[in-house]
Parts: sequence; structure tokens; C-alpha cells
Amino acid sequence: MNSIFNKDLWKEILESISSNGFRTIITAFGVFWGIFILVLLLAASKGFQHGVEKQFEGTSSNSVFIWAQSISKAYKGKPKNRNYNFNLKDREALAKNVKGLKTISPRNRLGGWGGSTSISHKANDASLEVEADYPELITQWAMKIQKGRYLNQTDIDEKRKIAIIGWGAVDELFDKGEEVIGSYIKIQGVSFKVVGIYEDITMIGKRNFNLQKKIFVPFTTFSQVFNKGDKVRFFFITAEDYVPIKSLLDDIFVVLKKQHDIHPKDDRAIGSNGFYKEFEKFGLLFLALNLVSYFVGMLILAAGVIGISNIMLIVIKERTKEIGVRRALGATPSVIRKQILLESLFLTIISGMAGISFAALIAYVVNYYLDNFAEEGGLLSNVTIDLPTVGISLGILVISGLLAGLIPAQTALKIKPIEALRTD
Repeated sequence: MNSIFNKDLWKEILESISSNGFRTIITAFGVFWGIFILVLLLAASKGFQHGVEKQFEGTSSNSVFIWAQSISKAYKGKPKNRNYNFNLKDREALAKNVKGLKTISPRNRLGGWGGSTSISHKANDASLEVEADYPELITQWAMKIQKGRYLNQTDIDEKRKIAIIGWGAVDELFDKGEEVIGSYIKIQGVSFKVVGIYEDITMIGKRNFNLQKKIFVPFTTFSQVFNKGDKVRFFFITAEDYVPIKSLLDDIFVVLKKQHDIHPKDDRAIGSNGFYKEFEKFGLLFLALNLVSYFVGMLILAAGVIGISNIMLIVIKERTKEIGVRRALGATPSVIRKQILLESLFLTIISGMAGISFAALIAYVVNYYLDNFAEEGGLLSNVTIDLPTVGISLGILVISGLLAGLIPAQTALKIKPIEALRTD
């Protein structure tokens, strides 16, 4: 009789639960609804997180853009308000002195921020952005090569006059049906051979048509053709996956300031921006959503647990004489307690599993709609009920079931056999 797998014990539990089926269903609904709301809110929070991450898909969230700004403090005999430029030696210094950096991509461009320059092909002219990069950039910013190829190290070493252009630029520079690969475009009058056509496949690129109209050329070629020497407009820096780029910013700034004789406390001399800032904001939002989900779900679940506890007290009152007889026949307090706790636990878990199953069904329907009917780019994607969520929910159900049966069990133990036998 002491084992929880005792056949007679579970027969008694099932008979007790089924003796008043309607009352049992009404009571169990509170737990069902509470765990359903909890799991569905957590799934929706996951779906929102996946949707936001998809918005930045293809971009390295563990990256930062660094550029030179006006110096605001005099230092080592050099005046304030002077301008300076990064250079390729800075790249070597960063790689040598800052541990945890994965990729350091120098970049130059024609024109100012968001600026453009005159591009021509035969009789067609357009005003487009020209970026000078290294091949590593494609690992930091997702681009799909539709035709041809991207930059390679040989292009850098041999300073080849080649270009990779976006499909948006193709529409503006080339006639319909004209062969693009192998043809030439002119950038400020200098001829570059087109070797590739790209598509920006980031969510940002899909929404900003101008990102499909850029022209990429080798950094070294750009420096030679447009007389930039070893100057670098800005760096696109990515940290190793296990190292937050934010934790490396101070070290990056220290190295760059030392390279250019900048006062250590000059906070204006180096500009920076990165997607990690946006991800931090969303990270706090996701945490808040999870906390709200647990708070709301637990409140509703608590009402259900109280309902089960109350119904167990009623059941004990109805079975006072039965409990007295069992005590008189030698049933120990642990046996009585175990049956009540198991009955409460069983009812709670069955109700909760039904709630989890129903939440999973709703999540399936929502995902089906998102996959087949919703517009791409929404803020909800892949509404997921993962194993950790199910595991946590089951843990909550077990604790709730035990709590629901704890007070009724203690009440049952207080019943004295003689008084119980006198009960009508």
C-alpha cells in the first residue's frame, strides 16, 4: 500500500475524481486555463523574439561601426578641433592588441554619409553609392551573389579594377536583356569591369531599395585610383561569437587613441554605432515580456490551484466517515496524506497537460497562418513552445498540485477515527 504505483490506490483516486465528473471538470478548468495562458504568452513572446531577430537577419549583431571625428582635446602638443583619419596600420594594431576580435573590415566610400557619385554605362547615367571593401565584408553583411562572384583576395593584392553591383543598379545602368557580367561601368570616368551582381538579403536591404543599388570595389584599387593612400573612412568590426562586442569597445578606443595621439578622455574623437545596441534594447523587452507572461499566467493558475484545494476540502468532508474507518483499520497518516496529495497532483497535471496541448494547437494554427498568408517581414514569426517551456510548465504544475493538496491532506490527518465514525 505504500507504493505510489499501487493498483488499488489509483483505483480509489480515479473513482474519487469521477464520482462527480461535472464538479471535477469545472474545478480543473481553472488550472487548464491558467497554464494555457502562461504557455501561450511565452510562445507569443518567443514568436515576437524570432520576428525581431528576422528583421536583422544577415547582419552581424555582434558588430560595431567605428569612424573618426573631430578631436576635442589638445594632447601631446597637438591642438584640439583638428581632424584626422584612420589608416590600415590601425587595422594591424587592433588585430594585435585587442583579443576577441573576429573580423576587422576597413571601408572607404565616395561622397559623405549616404552620399553618391556619378556612374555611367554607355549612354546611361546614375547617381549611386560606391563602397570600397575587403572580401571579409560578406561574412558580416549578408549578400547573395545572383550572378558572377564577389571580391576575393587576389582582387585586393593585384588592385584589380572590378566591381560588384546590385540588381537595383543594373536596372538603372543597363538596358533590358543586356549582358551585365563582363561589361564595363565608369566611376567618375574610370572604367571598372563588372564581375558580379548581388542582392542584399538582409531585412533592412529588403525594405531599403537603395541598398540594392550600391557598387562594391576592392579597397586597394579604390585607394590607388582615387588617391586615398592608406586612409580608412571607417571600420566594420565583428567580435567572436562568445565575446560581446560591447565589452571590447573600450579596448578598441584605447588602441585607436594611442595610434593617433588622442587624449584618453576625449570621448568625441571616435564615433561608433552598432546593431548590438538595438539587440540590447530588444533583449530587455523580451525579458519584460517573459516576466509579464509568468506573472499573468501564475495569477490565473493560482486561482485554479485554490479551486482544486477547495474541492479537495469538500471531498474530504464528504469522505470523513470513510477516512475514519480506514484510520480505525490501521491506515497510517502517510497513506492518507499520499492519497490526497496524489489525487490533487493527478488532477492538476492532467488539467495542465490539456492546457499545454491546447496552447500547442493554437500555436500550430498561428504558424500555419504566418507561413501561408501573412506578409513577410512581420514582427511575429515561428511561435514556439519549446522543451524548456514545457519543462518549466510541468514543474509549475507539480508544485501547484502538491500545494493544492497540502492543506486538504493536513485537514484529513486531523480527523479522529472515533469522531469520524459518529458522522452521519
